[in-house]
Amino acid sequence: MLAVKDLSVTYQNNKVLNGFNLNLEQGDIFALLGDSGSGKSSALRFIAGLDNADNGRVELDGRQLSVSGKHQITPELREVGMVFQDYALFPHMNVEKNITFGISNQPKSEQQARVKELLSLIGLKGIEKKYPHQLSGGEQQRVALARALAPSPKLLLLDEPFSSLDKNHRNQLVSQVRSILKKAQVTSILVTHDEDEANALADKVGTIQNKQLTIK
Repeated sequence: MLAVKDLSVTYQNNKVLNGFNLNLEQGDIFALLGDSGSGKSSALRFIAGLDNADNGRVELDGRQLSVSGKHQITPELREVGMVFQDYALFPHMNVEKNITFGISNQPKSEQQARVKELLSLIGLKGIEKKYPHQLSGGEQQRVALARALAPSPKLLLLDEPFSSLDKNHRNQLVSQVRSILKKAQVTSILVTHDEDEANALADKVGTIQNKQLTIK
């Protein structure tokens, strides 16, 4: 499903990745570990199409997205979803409008059906009209996940999505998110610095060492 080949990235005159390679199959959940500044988020941003690189190629489901470090396909056309650590929900929109933001071009009836389907998937039925400030941190993160899943992406990228939660809530949410991703059968990459979190969520775990990726 995903192939990243020979990715090299320089950030502020410092080469953070040099020959990063990754292959994932349909439905794989992969966790990417590394110290702060090791290049985890740089790899994610290149895959998403948010940044260029010195060199590298990305293919998703047989379609070439980037080659020689430059983008050929813009982020919004990549069929890649993203979940951020700060949730990035729109505070002035209720849950329904947040989830349907990326599918607003679809008929209203289809949007509503997708919201109900996703709220059932994330275990939060009946909160369509609530606003983000009325939800707990864990509920907000699950809504952010539902919003990212709404357009049915082929790849989901999660950039330290649990870092703002306390340990008890984080452990519970990690288990819930793994179940959600498996039910959705979406190929996913989690960036984290927490090894326990990575092992609990992912099928495969890799660590960036010496600017390259080593997979357990």
